[in-house]
Amino acid sequence: MLPESEIGANIRRMRTSQGLSLDALAQRTGLSKGYLSKVENSDKAPPVSTLLVIVKSLGSTISEVFGEGQEKVTTSLVTKAERKPVARDGTVFGYSYETLAHKYPGKRMEPYVLTIPAGSTESAVFQHQGEEMMLMLQGTMHFFHGNDEFIMHQGDCIYFDSSIEHYGLPMGEQDVKVLMVIYLPE
Repeated sequence: MLPESEIGANIRRMRTSQGLSLDALAQRTGLSKGYLSKVENSDKAPPVSTLLVIVKSLGSTISEVFGEGQEKVTTSLVTKAERKPVARDGTVFGYSYETLAHKYPGKRMEPYVLTIPAGSTESAVFQHQGEEMMLMLQGTMHFFHGNDEFIMHQGDCIYFDSSIEHYGLPMGEQDVKVLMVIYLPE
């Protein structure tokens, strides 16, 4: 399993192999040069939505960041034991993400299991190109999308435009677990 500390180093290698400066990558992603520098030098991965913006701007995929080969595949099975933590406590809010399809190169969707710890009272606000789908696996979540608010329970599913600011907070004593699929257009 690739340690989180190597994700930033792989991003740096990809960027420099293309002859891109941090300034150029900042312009492509809309993220600040300082933030990108922290991502490249950190031992923690950024939130998945941010990671996706960065790798797409580099013309790459999450699989490549994880160092996976680019052999032609038509199917990919990732067992529960093979899931890779992408941002285990990778944000100040303690969110964690586990990959569900990292073995499939060149995919157009990125599926994850997102866990938000019970008791979290703050969240990063996410906003990126594309669309998202979230299926509640466990817990109850107060979900915010622009000016709309939703209370989501186990089994509920929401599909939304991810270019609008969005975030979720757990409700109750149970961690929130969500099957999340992010689509970023080419």
